[in-house]
Amino acid sequence: MQDPNLITLLISMPAPDYVVIYPVKKILLYLQVVFYIVAGINHFRNPVIYYTLIPPYFPSHPILNTCAGITEIILGSLLLFNSTRKWAAYGIILMLLAFIPAHIYHIQMKGCLPGLCFPEWAVWLRLFLLHPILIAWAWWYRK
Repeated sequence: MQDPNLITLLISMPAPDYVVIYPVKKILLYLQVVFYIVAGINHFRNPVIYYTLIPPYFPSHPILNTCAGITEIILGSLLLFNSTRKWAAYGIILMLLAFIPAHIYHIQMKGCLPGLCFPEWAVWLRLFLLHPILIAWAWWYRK
């Protein structure tokens, strides 16, 4: 019969962090890849929604929308490769920071833009909760 103290000790030992975190981090990486690629494609499927999100003081809404969509698709794809993941993460962070004027504009418009209306609290939440979470999510993959 085995020593019950040894079994208790083995059961109570925590798993190394990488054993628990690695599969979760890998799954979340693939989720992030899909998120940005789908978001980028959506810039081409529903461009008018994005045109309304771009503040009027920015010129060439169609060109800005196309650039944003292409950037999201490219950066999402670059997350897949170890050799480019770090730069893709930094690129996503910069892209998210570049989107802040659009979020501020949406707040200034009280959450309502032509064809796109959200409760005012939701647009504040997007900027001050969702946006930092997306930045932190990208930051996690910089190494």
